[in-house]
Amino acid sequence: MSFKPSPDRRSQYAVFRKIPTRWSDNDMYGHVNNVVYYGWFDTAINALLIERGVLDIYHGEVVGFVVETQCNYFAPLAFPQTVEAGIRVTQTGGSSVRYEIGLFAEGAETAAAQGHFVHVYVDRKSQRPVELSPELAAVVHTLMKV
Repeated sequence: MSFKPSPDRRSQYAVFRKIPTRWSDNDMYGHVNNVVYYGWFDTAINALLIERGVLDIYHGEVVGFVVETQCNYFAPLAFPQTVEAGIRVTQTGGSSVRYEIGLFAEGAETAAAQGHFVHVYVDRKSQRPVELSPELAAVVHTLMKV
């Protein structure tokens, strides 16, 4: 039995980030290439964590590794649109977080694409999982939306 996903609505996400498209994002068919969507997922999540002071990509002792990812596509996006990335968290574990991202054309009520990244947070040197810091857990809590 297969499950056919349907696009989420804007109200299902906790926070939003604007991401401008670039000329080079378009493929030969005139819409954004699939690989770019995953870059937007990464950008939305990591920029938010950096801005909130819980991720230091250069000197932090803990980094998040993507261990699972997935994306469903519903409508094309293309340069020169602005994309609005909705972010929410639906699950956490001792060392992991499932971030869900909806990509919306600017002002649209339903997602053009949506998916998830699961990050496992690890010690930068040993690359072994570590517990979420209290600071990261607090930020993640603000993103919880089911």
